[in-house]
Amino acid sequence: MSSAPDLTIADSPEENRYVVRHAGEAIGFAAYRQAPGRVVFTHTEVDEDIEGQGVGSALVRAALDDVRAKGLGVTPECTFVAAFIREHTGYQDLVR
Repeated sequence: MSSAPDLTIADSPEENRYVVRHAGEAIGFAAYRQAPGRVVFTHTEVDEDIEGQGVGSALVRAALDDVRAKGLGVTPECTFVAAFIREHTGYQDLVR
């Protein structure tokens, strides 16, 4: 899964996180834990030097799209994920 030509975003289930990479280097993640029928996002982080450049939003968008494709819901304990969902109403149906 990817969201921009220069970013690669993929689920890393063994680490319980979605990881965003640029030129092969991990530059951020969205941590989660599994719950029955849903994914609980607990923390999102991107490298300080790229904050404010849309990388976190691209990461969360790709993660939410993947969760939707898997037929699961979301519990946004992470404040960044919660704010993203509030601002992007097309994802509000995922909240459980």
